[in-house]
Amino acid sequence: MKKKLLAVLAAACMMTAAFTGCGSEPAEEELQGNLTLAGSTSMEKYCEALSESFMAANPGVTVTVEYTGSGAGLESLAAGSVDIGNSSRALTDEEKSGGEVENIVALDGIAVVTDKANTVADVTAEGLAKIYKGEVANWNELGGEDQPIVVIGREAGSGTRDAFEELLEVQDNCAYAQELDSTGAVLAKVASTPGAIGYVSLDVVDDTVNALTIDGVEASEEQILEGNYILQRPFVMATKGEISQQNDIVKAWFDYVGSDEGKEITKKVGLIIPQ
Repeated sequence: MKKKLLAVLAAACMMTAAFTGCGSEPAEEELQGNLTLAGSTSMEKYCEALSESFMAANPGVTVTVEYTGSGAGLESLAAGSVDIGNSSRALTDEEKSGGEVENIVALDGIAVVTDKANTVADVTAEGLAKIYKGEVANWNELGGEDQPIVVIGREAGSGTRDAFEELLEVQDNCAYAQELDSTGAVLAKVASTPGAIGYVSLDVVDDTVNALTIDGVEASEEQILEGNYILQRPFVMATKGEISQQNDIVKAWFDYVGSDEGKEITKKVGLIIPQ
């Protein structure tokens, strides 16, 4: 009789397990829904790599990223139209007072680039500021060829521009020949324009341009982490309120960014993991 009772109980448990997982932990629910981000164009390569990998790990989630510029992305966050606002600069006190939280996910150097034919390899921070203010207008004033300097920069509202101008203390004093709306556009314009100079995210620099050293210091991970390279800025994924207050998908996103796999993506796209 006892054996018969045990057999009945075992059969009941097996039937229940088919529906409830008898004798085991409940299966973790798969994330379902959408995640929306908007902001910095400098963060495009990083966000595309993260999005692709995150969606592969979470097939029930669709990640949508718009590259509208840091200022516009933070405005979208403040308006509640996106989950995360991407900014390639630190948040202002005014932005923080509105409830936007600065979540630094990576560090980036701003590289100063010239066309390949340019013979100038180094500038001082003071000299660079003078170039952008229009006080130095020919490369021969910096030891280069007799050639006019063509000053290229980003559009108003760009996080790269805001960070560059703030770090050099040239806000509202720049004499741009052209203002372009993306990091890639600046890189391409400098590469194709004799005498041009521009600033771009370090991770996009390639062999189509020369990257200048500033005060003898190159834009590299080591120099940035040691604080020696002047033109460095944070990559921020801002949220309205703390991460702990966000929905499960947003929390999972930040968990992924901080995971070993997420950190590997950060390094692969040429960015630096904050210490």
